[in-house]
Amino acid sequence: MNLTTIIVLIALIVDFAIRVIAILVVPRNRRPTSGMAWLLTIFFIPYLGALLFLLIGYRTLPKSRIAKQEQINEFILESTEGIERVRKDHPWPGWLESVVELNRNLGAMPLVGDNTASLLSDYEGSLAAMTEAIDNAQKYVHVEFYILSFDKTTTHFFRAMENAVARGVTVRVLLDHLQSKRQKGYRRTLRRLTQAGVKWELMLPLQPFKGKWQRPDLRNHRKLLVVDGRIGFMGSQNVIDRSYNKRGNIRRGLKWKDLMTRLEGPIVAGLNAIFITDWYSETNELLTRDIEPVGPRNVPDAIDCQMVPSGPGFVGENNLRLFLALLYYAQERLIITSPYFVPDESIMYAITTAVDRGVHVEIFVSEIGDQALVYHAQRSYYEELLRAGVHIYMYKAPYILHAKHFTVDEEVAVIGSSNMDMRSFSLNMEISLMVRGASFVADLRRIEDDYRANSRELTLDEWLTQPLRSTALDNLARLTSAVQ
Repeated sequence: MNLTTIIVLIALIVDFAIRVIAILVVPRNRRPTSGMAWLLTIFFIPYLGALLFLLIGYRTLPKSRIAKQEQINEFILESTEGIERVRKDHPWPGWLESVVELNRNLGAMPLVGDNTASLLSDYEGSLAAMTEAIDNAQKYVHVEFYILSFDKTTTHFFRAMENAVARGVTVRVLLDHLQSKRQKGYRRTLRRLTQAGVKWELMLPLQPFKGKWQRPDLRNHRKLLVVDGRIGFMGSQNVIDRSYNKRGNIRRGLKWKDLMTRLEGPIVAGLNAIFITDWYSETNELLTRDIEPVGPRNVPDAIDCQMVPSGPGFVGENNLRLFLALLYYAQERLIITSPYFVPDESIMYAITTAVDRGVHVEIFVSEIGDQALVYHAQRSYYEELLRAGVHIYMYKAPYILHAKHFTVDEEVAVIGSSNMDMRSFSLNMEISLMVRGASFVADLRRIEDDYRANSRELTLDEWLTQPLRSTALDNLARLTSAVQ
């Protein structure tokens, strides 16, 4: 037997072994669609497929991070006050209490009352509002964003942090390592933070030579700001120019449209607790002193709020479970805004079932996409949704509708950083805010009316005229989206 024959024989044995092991390992504790996608990848390209699976096939964080998450959940529960302020001056929806309990069991966050919130839909106006809050800080500022970049649009935001430090205010900053590093001027941003005297850390850093390693595409996608434990901001917007300073975006004239909410009241302590959790994960420093009680407010039109953190550090997919519960409980109207709408089967069933139950369902997406693979995967769901009776509104170019929120009937809403896609459900650390309050929902309805006025409704007849090549590309992208 010559050397070539031996090499071929070994390759065949290894190939066979990879396929057998894949059948035993891949489907375990994994969604059927995801497991099937991985098995197809490994069976068609066994060596490369097996390598990819070893690299990104598991969505769990390192054990040390999971242990920290479990440790701090108890702290979050103890540090979040305001449960006694939840108002029941008019009847709750009959199903709401069970959803509150679900969120409490999954994420350790209670529903708290006596809060106020305002919506910020203007990109530059939102940055200005956050900058003003930092300018008025007296004790500390906590900044946590998926992308934080020093550029012409964010100059005032960075200067406000520097001025706060000069006044003796402690400023802490968290930014996602890989995603911020991909932005133009990353090193300049870090230098600017250091020069300003800010205490900054990278979230989920990939620095193997420093012993910092996890699945590379597990990212911290949260966007939040807390000032003195009194004022909080959260939503979909990153701290960067709305073109993201990318040549392709600038050439196409793309502009991001986001939505943030400004919060006051006991819920800000819950938002701060999430920052403290992430700061502890990256630094081993537990900032228990930065949780302070908020005195009675008794403000008119106060709303009840519940923070729902999610991500691979939790046992369950907290945001997915919350979304499913609300989709199934909706009685009259569901209006969903998601820039990257790539749902799993459970979300699709919940949405189409809602229509069958007589619920009016609308979905707002962008007319154009900034990420080709996700954009085409999203399009693959349009026909099924349209045939089911869902109304799809496409926000007109050159804007990328990046806001992430949905309303349920007239009293409950969710806003945050989470898309309705499998990445946000399984791989990203996200933060969602569930709100019970007719005034807040009414404000969101006005935002939705503005979307509708600047969108065009996609019809089934129009969609069925799509060329075959587009359909093939959409379906291929849909298959790849299941590999996680």
